Amino acid sequence: MLSFLRRTLGRRSVRRQAEKARHREAQRANTHIPAAGDAKSVITCRVALLDGTDVSVDLPKKAKGEELFDQIMYHLDIVEKDYFGLRFMDSAQVPHWLDVTKSIKKQVKIGPPYCLHMRVKFYSSEPNNLHEELTRSVNPCGLHHGIQVECTTSSVLGDCDPSEHNLELVSEFRFVPEQTEEMEEAIFSAWKECRGQMPAQAEINYLNKAKWLEMYGVDMHMVKARDGNEYSLGLTPTGVLVFEGETKIGLFFWPKITRLDFKKSKLTLVVVEDDEQVTGKEQEHTFVFRMDHPKACKHLWKCAVEHHAFFRLRGPVQKGSAHSSFIRMGSRFRYSGKTEYQTTKANKARRSASFERRPSRRYSRRTLMHNNGVSPSKETQLAHSRPPWSVVRGPPLAQSPLEVEVLPRSPGGSQSERRR
Repeated sequence: MLSFLRRTLGRRSVRRQAEKARHREAQRANTHIPAAGDAKSVITCRVALLDGTDVSVDLPKKAKGEELFDQIMYHLDIVEKDYFGLRFMDSAQVPHWLDVTKSIKKQVKIGPPYCLHMRVKFYSSEPNNLHEELTRSVNPCGLHHGIQVECTTSSVLGDCDPSEHNLELVSEFRFVPEQTEEMEEAIFSAWKECRGQMPAQAEINYLNKAKWLEMYGVDMHMVKARDGNEYSLGLTPTGVLVFEGETKIGLFFWPKITRLDFKKSKLTLVVVEDDEQVTGKEQEHTFVFRMDHPKACKHLWKCAVEHHAFFRLRGPVQKGSAHSSFIRMGSRFRYSGKTEYQTTKANKARRSASFERRPSRRYSRRTLMHNNGVSPSKETQLAHSRPPWSVVRGPPLAQSPLEVEVLPRSPGGSQSERRR
């Protein structure tokens, strides 16, 4: 009898503590979405959005990632949701994308509350194909710093009025980590030339300029080659970029990649290229990269599979398809979302016809040492200047070519079947 009472009271105590923790989490979050229905066993997920706010969502204990993802997309009223994803960190500090087909508790081991971050997972290869103005306004939030900031300033603040705006106003925004006064002067000058643009037009101009930058939408992963040097593999709509430090040294196009495999911390990439000596013949090269942790290697492999499927295919690869030989044999992982082709062809209406633009986060103004002829602002001047930013950079890596490891031809279908 006593043991039965201990078990019963103990379970009730655990439930009460969990309920109190959920209430505390809901109070800390900017927005709280309670669980639907009368589910007794619920879990709390806290999602940080792109604008810096966060949402607390209560879900059934056995909820899959799709339920959380759909709740966030419904909350933001985003229709073109396949460009986005929810990311979390594991105990080894390796990032992972939340798999919508699997249970949340089986993926996110740290919690409750289970903390995730909303991120842009796939950057549109052609921003003009984005149907929704809301999607175009959210995409810049996830872009890398340092791209055509005059369009961003025009989108956030509207037209520049020299009688009302000055350099100190520009200094309230963070465009790049190493922002200097000289850069802010250039931004202010370019901002004055963007007069007459509506916020939506400024954003599309921003994306159309950004898409031509070398690092636009590149998903970077640090690896080591057999020569011992560190490299970066960047996943893009066209293929896999290879960087040594900040220098691009190679590009593997998706159609030329016939095999992508991983085992523990080793990633194997098989690429074919035209033989310069024999016309119509191809040579096969195998590149082997290593990572610090097996989970990081699997994460890179999964990201590559998803990038290939999203940008190269018209529809997700079905199990048993002849094209699935690109994916590691024996793995059950497949990209389950829509491809970019399917997303651009879809025509789904949003709940609301318009949306409210949220202002960007502002910081303390820089106290300028000189005005350079700029008229003073009519707004209240802040006396505190912003501390300088500094970025610690490591020594440049040695310039040495990648070594090619000769391995047996990867198993699978014929070469024509394997290639896309």
